[in-house]
Amino acid sequence: MPSFSLRPGAHALIGGLALAAGTAALAQAAYPSKPIRLIVPFAAGGTTDIIARVVADPLGRELGQPVVVDNKSGAGGTIGATEAMRAKPDGYTLSVATVSTTATNPAITPKFPYDPETDFVPIINIAATPNVIAVNPRFPGHDYKGFVEELKKSPGKYAYASTGTGSITHMLMELYKGMAGVQMTHIPYRGAGPALNDVVAGQVNMNLDNLPSSLPFIRDGRLIPIVVAAPQRLAVLPNVPTFKEVGLEPVNRMAYYGIVGPKGTPREVVDRINAALKKVLAEPAVKKRIDDTGSLVIANTPEQFAEQIRNEFAIYKDVVRKQKLTLE
Repeated sequence: MPSFSLRPGAHALIGGLALAAGTAALAQAAYPSKPIRLIVPFAAGGTTDIIARVVADPLGRELGQPVVVDNKSGAGGTIGATEAMRAKPDGYTLSVATVSTTATNPAITPKFPYDPETDFVPIINIAATPNVIAVNPRFPGHDYKGFVEELKKSPGKYAYASTGTGSITHMLMELYKGMAGVQMTHIPYRGAGPALNDVVAGQVNMNLDNLPSSLPFIRDGRLIPIVVAAPQRLAVLPNVPTFKEVGLEPVNRMAYYGIVGPKGTPREVVDRINAALKKVLAEPAVKKRIDDTGSLVIANTPEQFAEQIRNEFAIYKDVVRKQKLTLE
């Protein structure tokens, strides 16, 4: 049988060709190579949806592929978050993570479908947002003193809307009720949009909501702000006190809106999205749009966002235990 041998230098040539072919294949498969789905686990019109849509288009331009917002609402964000958790961890299905999906809902729900600390890969916290209690203009009290007096005068007479059982808007209001010694009926909705519609229409008396979704109605006089959860009084609502000012500092908690991927999302994909979003959030036009909602741009690292999720989850587990909260 004839034997064959390679000429000197042929091994190097073949190795170089193989390396070039591998590099070309890697470049061809470089992330992202197709559109990215961004699950918003709440209905359109709420703060989560607003923040997602502010960053989706510029993020798509930065990554070179469209970022398509997909609203999957229900169960206080659990339905959409669970779908995102079960997605293939390749960076093409991401989700907006909120306090509701990573802390309050898991804290109050027995046998929850996912673990917020282990079933997702935190990528970046986009923004933090104050929360506000606001009432329909027909509600008798239009300032904090009058608000509390009316509630105490008529315990159980009034109802409040939330973005869903176990959501931050539910849990914060229940925490407020316990600390303030007032009684109201909880009416859960599938997101801030539907909840706001009924409060503005007068079907429900009030809500506790993230400021960005309520602010347009407040500016139009269709909602009256009573008290805000924020580090200090807000420039957009200078006459509205914080929970800390009225002696209820534990209720003075802001919301966050971050991006997560399913467990197993590659680190290089995480870093690519994080870097792209930091560039997007540094753009003056994007920052202004977020600032105009009353939110604060965060743009932190994956590790910092992971720590925020751990801390918030621990806090709300403690709230559930101390306030003896259960699902309705």
